Amino acid sequence: MLVKLLGGIDLIGGLILIFGSNDGLPLPILIIFGIILLIKAGIGKLKDFASWIDIFAGIIFILLIFLPVYWVVCIIAGILLIQKGIFSLL
Repeated sequence: MLVKLLGGIDLIGGLILIFGSNDGLPLPILIIFGIILLIKAGIGKLKDFASWIDIFAGIIFILLIFLPVYWVVCIIAGILLIQKGIFSLL
């Protein structure tokens, strides 16, 4: 059940990165998703590639608070998160 919940968070975070990164999202959304993804990376202890995807996407969410990030980087991180979320939900 926890894997499905975390997979859903990955899926939503990926969609936010792909479709909402240029729209000036509210700060609480960026902070919450950034912290959740960084905590998930800490739980995985950076042993596998999935934890590295979480830390990459978490850093992108945190960077979106302070400065604009290129849309290509957001799309790449979003696609990786969506792919990870789909495989978690299967």
